[in-house]
Amino acid sequence: MNQNTSNISNITGIAASNGWAIATAQVLNPYVPTAVYYCVEPSQIKHEQTLLTGAFKSVHHELSVLSEPLKNLVAQGLAHEEVYTLLEVQSLMLDDPALYDATLAYIAETEVNAAWALSQQIQYLAAEFEKLLDDYFKERALDIRQLGQRLLSHLLTPQRSTWNYTLSLSANDAPIILVAQDLPPAYFAQWQPHSLAGLVTELGGYSSHTAIMARSHSIPAVLGVSGGLKLIKTGDLLALNGHTGELWINPDAVQLSILRAAQVIWTESQISANNEVSQAAITQCGKKITVLGNIEQPSDITAVLAAHLEGVGLFRTEFLFMGRDHLPSEAEQTAAYTKVIYALKGKPAVLRTLDVGADKLLNAMQSSNDSPNPALGLRAIRYCLANPELFLTQLRALLRAAHNTIPGTLKILLPMIASLDELQRCRSYLLEAEQQLCTENIAYGTVELGIMIEIPAAAIAIECLLPYIDFCSVGTNDLIQYTLAIDRNDAAVSHLYNPVHPAIIQLLRHVFNACKTAKKPVSVCGEMAGDVRYTSTLLELGLRTFSLHPNQAPAVKAAIRQWHSNIL
Repeated sequence: MNQNTSNISNITGIAASNGWAIATAQVLNPYVPTAVYYCVEPSQIKHEQTLLTGAFKSVHHELSVLSEPLKNLVAQGLAHEEVYTLLEVQSLMLDDPALYDATLAYIAETEVNAAWALSQQIQYLAAEFEKLLDDYFKERALDIRQLGQRLLSHLLTPQRSTWNYTLSLSANDAPIILVAQDLPPAYFAQWQPHSLAGLVTELGGYSSHTAIMARSHSIPAVLGVSGGLKLIKTGDLLALNGHTGELWINPDAVQLSILRAAQVIWTESQISANNEVSQAAITQCGKKITVLGNIEQPSDITAVLAAHLEGVGLFRTEFLFMGRDHLPSEAEQTAAYTKVIYALKGKPAVLRTLDVGADKLLNAMQSSNDSPNPALGLRAIRYCLANPELFLTQLRALLRAAHNTIPGTLKILLPMIASLDELQRCRSYLLEAEQQLCTENIAYGTVELGIMIEIPAAAIAIECLLPYIDFCSVGTNDLIQYTLAIDRNDAAVSHLYNPVHPAIIQLLRHVFNACKTAKKPVSVCGEMAGDVRYTSTLLELGLRTFSLHPNQAPAVKAAIRQWHSNIL
């Protein structure tokens, strides 16, 4: 990293939320509690455990104080549902035996003070998450560390308020770029970010809660900026490009003029794209391109409709399972899937089956952590096939949700398929689910079955899989990481993450051509689909269907309308 602030581009982090921001920096240096190790007498063990229990109760109360009014604001449409959901997840973490019970046991077994025992358990759990390759699960290490700091604050300084991220900003204050080590979900629950022009953090990646919240609020963000708190001071003038991850500190007059011009151009393009979002995505050569939306909760369908998208290209159903003590019932799943289907009024919906594994957040599941690398072990479709009762329940719910819909409107997407054997086993379970419903005289509908192309083996051998599926969707995030062996959230190697690496281009071209020959629909639902830097590349390769976050739709649809070629 170049730390010379006289250079035009002096810091590069992870591009987490698109947009330009030029404003004064406000640096947050939150209190970070530190546990000191010391032994306790056996007679004091009960006292230390009582202190721990008190800290857990206090944090439970704090999260509840924030959650209750926020729930009402969400119901009124005055706050984002994601914030409330994230607070709920942290509350459920407090009840996880892997945290609370394990720390109590650690105190008793090692005869150490509560704060030290808690700090060690937090480090252990965070390290387990960091071993995983999946972006979403890796980012949960930050969540557990944030929760640990809050608990330690109560143990070490019970009188100190842990809500120390609040800024005194009024609606009349000039917008600022917030610089912090990280931002917990509770921060967004306390403060409406009307005065926030941009975000810079030392920690976090594209899938972190901070990034999710920044995109929900359309706040430009650059995360994973190593040493950001040392390089940037409150009052510094910052410029950031959330699309490229570039950050400028105190640019000179000439640099600032160039950056402001770039910001104006981007702003004007966004205004134009937003004004034209209702227009179809038709290229200059008259080819119609389908643009779908990615969602995580049934409530996200509102954004899909507002962006005038043509359906849902990816519903990550695992978010119905996250952060809860019991798996969602068949009836609950059916209701959630049905809500999405009926809201789309005949437009297609692609629902991905449970895509998790080796994750402690799924409290109701028995995850295996014996593997040295759980992310390459029992996860996604492998986990479902190893837990047929869970898999059959979800398949039954999906089939029931398809009742009274146009055949094929609901499409089931299987994640991380690597072989024909896995696909055939999934087809057998789908048939079994249909037979069960028929025997029980429960109405169900017709669905289409597709697979995610995210493992290089599936991309290379796709001709063997196509005869047994109705469609496929390319998950570029994992496909790129598995192919290049690069974790894009690891600051040490993230610069090597290259969506247009020749190997990736060859794999995509092979998949698109094979699907075209077999006359099977193919889409891209990974981050490449929503990144305008790669829109032309994907079109040149023959892609006809994009699936992306609704916030990315205006820019991508505008890029499609500007593209001209006779290749398609």
